[in-house]
Amino acid sequence: MSDVPERSAVEPVVLERALRDLAVPIALLDGADPHLPVVWVNRAFEVSTGYDAADARRHQRDPVPPGARRPDALLAVREAVRERREVTQTLSLRRADGSVYTCLVHLSPLVDADDRITHWVAALQDLTERISHDAAQSALVAAERRERRALGIVAQVSDLLMDVDDRMTPLHEIATLLCDTIVGWARFYVNDGGLRPADGIDSNHPPSGKGRRHGAPTRSVEPGADTTPGPDAVQMLLDGVKDRPVELPLDGWFPRGSASSWLAAHVHAQGPHELVDGAARAAVFSVSGRRRVLGLLVVLPRAGRGLDGLEQSARTVLELTARRVGLVIDNARLYDREHRLAETLQRAMLPQQADVDGLDVWTYYAPNSENVQVGGDWYDVLQISPDVVGVVIGDVVGHDVEAAAAMGQLRSVVRSYAYDITIPGPVLERVDQLVAGMRIPRSAGLVLSTLTRSGGSWRLDYSRAGHLPVLHVREGEVIALMEGGGPLIGFGGEGRSTQTLALEPGDVLVYYTDGLIERRDRGLREGIDALTEVVGGVTARDSAGIGEEILSRLADHPEDDVAVVVVRVPDPRDHLERGRSPRRRRWSLPSEPSSIGRARHAVVRTCHAWDMPNAANAELVVSELVANAVLHGFGHVSLQLYDTGDGLRIEVEDGNPAPPIATDGHPGRVGGFGIKIVERLADWGWRPSARGKLVWAKVRPGDLPPSAR
Repeated sequence: MSDVPERSAVEPVVLERALRDLAVPIALLDGADPHLPVVWVNRAFEVSTGYDAADARRHQRDPVPPGARRPDALLAVREAVRERREVTQTLSLRRADGSVYTCLVHLSPLVDADDRITHWVAALQDLTERISHDAAQSALVAAERRERRALGIVAQVSDLLMDVDDRMTPLHEIATLLCDTIVGWARFYVNDGGLRPADGIDSNHPPSGKGRRHGAPTRSVEPGADTTPGPDAVQMLLDGVKDRPVELPLDGWFPRGSASSWLAAHVHAQGPHELVDGAARAAVFSVSGRRRVLGLLVVLPRAGRGLDGLEQSARTVLELTARRVGLVIDNARLYDREHRLAETLQRAMLPQQADVDGLDVWTYYAPNSENVQVGGDWYDVLQISPDVVGVVIGDVVGHDVEAAAAMGQLRSVVRSYAYDITIPGPVLERVDQLVAGMRIPRSAGLVLSTLTRSGGSWRLDYSRAGHLPVLHVREGEVIALMEGGGPLIGFGGEGRSTQTLALEPGDVLVYYTDGLIERRDRGLREGIDALTEVVGGVTARDSAGIGEEILSRLADHPEDDVAVVVVRVPDPRDHLERGRSPRRRRWSLPSEPSSIGRARHAVVRTCHAWDMPNAANAELVVSELVANAVLHGFGHVSLQLYDTGDGLRIEVEDGNPAPPIATDGHPGRVGGFGIKIVERLADWGWRPSARGKLVWAKVRPGDLPPSAR
C-alpha cells in the first residue's frame, strides 16, 4: 500500500481564481460561435489591453491600421481553427486607448467528452519590449557597421595619401573611393591662384583667385526665374570666413564671376544627370592647410539633398578626408619648398666644374637623400693664377641648413685667403684665427692644396686640418699623404705645416670625404684601405674615368654626403692606352637653366676625350634631354654617358615620373619639339626609375642632318 497521500481534486473556484490571477493575459473564446467571441478574460488581459470581457467582445472585430495588419498570420489562425489544432502566431491587436501593439498569440481548443470544441483558450505575450530591444540592438549593430565602414574608408584614404605630392596624383582615386562608398559623386578642386579641378580636367577656363572674376555662368535661366544673386558661400569658404561645410544649389543664381557661380556650373556640367537634374544641392567641404584653404571637396549625395542627404557618419568621413588631404598636401608642399631651398643652397655653395689649364680635373658631390639634400661636405677648385691651381675639400659636422651655412662661411674664408696666400699652411693659420673670432658653431676639417706649374712639371703643396689624407697614385702604387696634418679648423693654435710633393706625368690625386668610405660595419681605417685597393686597381687613364670607377665600387649605398675630387697630371702616352678607360661618365646637375650649358660643355669634352667624331650630334641631343628635365622635371638632374663601342648612349634622369611626349601637331599643345629633334639624331626611349624617370638616347654615327642644324 503506498505511503503517498491521495491528492484531492481541485475545486473549480480555485482554478478560476488561479487563472484570473495568472500574470499571463488569458482570454476564453466561445468555440460554438464561428467568430470566437470573447466570453471571459483574466486580470492580466484587462491590464494589458484595457478591455474587460464585454469590451473585448464588443471591439474584437475592430480593424487595425493598414500598416500593422498581418494578413498571413490571420489566415494561419483561421486555418488552424478550421482544422481544430493549436496555433501560435504573431498578431497586431488594438488596445482600449487606440494604440496597436504586437503580441504572440497561442490558441488552444477545449474539447468535451463528445469531442466537441466548447471553447478556445487564447494566451497573449506582449512583444513590445522585445521588439524595442531588438530594434535597439539592430540600431546598435547598424551604427557599428556604419562606424566600421567609416573607419575603413578613412584608412583607405590614409593609404592613398601616403603617395601624395604637390601634383596631387591620388586625389582622383580618393574621390572615386568616396563615390563607390558613401556619395553619388565627388571631386577635389584646387585653390591655387583660383579654382580648378585637381585632376586637371576642364581647366580651360580656371578662375584667377581671390577677389577676381571666375567667368560667367554657362547655364541658361528660365523666363520668370528669380535672378536675385545669392551669397557667394564658396568664396567665403575659400577665404576662411566660413569653416563649416556649405551647400551649393546647382540651380541657384549667384553673382556674375563669383566662385559659387563657376563651381555650380562646373558641377552641373560634370556631375551625373540623375543627381544634378532638378533642385540638387552639392555639399562643399574646405580642404584646409595650416594657414589657408588649399582647395575644396565637392560631393553630391545620392539623395541629392545637400548636407541633409548625408548620414552623420558619411559627413564625418568627408570632413576627416578633407582635413587629412589638406594637411598632407600642405606638408608635401612645405617639404618640397624646404627640399628645393636646401638643394639650391647646397648647389649655390658648390662651384661649377670648369676646365683647369694643364690638369685633368673631375669633381663629384651627392648629398645623402635622408638629409633633405643638404649637408656640410664641400669642395672647391680655384684657378688662382695661370700656373697655380688650388684644390680644397672639407666636411662640416652635421646634415642641416646650419651645417651648410657654416660650410659656406668656411668656403668663402678659404677662397679669400687662398687667392692672397698660395702656401696652404699659412692660409689655414689665418682661417683658424678668423674662425675663432666668427664663432662658427660647427667643427670642420679640410685639406687645402696648391698645384704649381714650373716648366713642364707640377708641384703639390698641401696641409691637412683634421681631414682624411689625400691619396697619391703613381704607376698603380697608392700612398696616403699623411703628413701635414693638424687639428680641426679653429683649433690650430701652434701653426700649420705645409708638405711638398713633386708630381710626375700620369700622377693622380684623390680627394674625398668620409661619406665615400665610412659604413656602419667598418671604421675609417678599413674604409681607407678599401679605397686604396680600389684606386690601385683603376684602369682608367683620365680623371673622370677614375672617379666613375671609384664611385661604381664604393658609392653605391652611401650613408653620408659624398664629395670627391680627382686631379690627374696629363701624360703624353695617354692616347696610346685610351681603350683601357671604362668609357662611362656621370654628372649630377641642379635643376636650373645653367645646367643645360654645363651639360653641353661636358658632353663635348667627353667626346673629344674619347676620340668620338660628330660631337655636335651628341651635344644637341644632350641639350634637348637636359632642357626637358630642367623645364618639366623636378629635383636634381643626373646625366650619364656611355661609350657602347658602336655609338654614344646618353641617359638623363629626373624626379618627374611622367613620360616625355613628342608634339603631334595639335594646335593646343605646347612643347615636345625637342623630342622631335632627338628622334632625328638618335634612337631613344624612357623607363621609370627609383627617382622618377630615365630618358635614354643612343646617338647614331654620322654627320648632323641638315634639317637638325
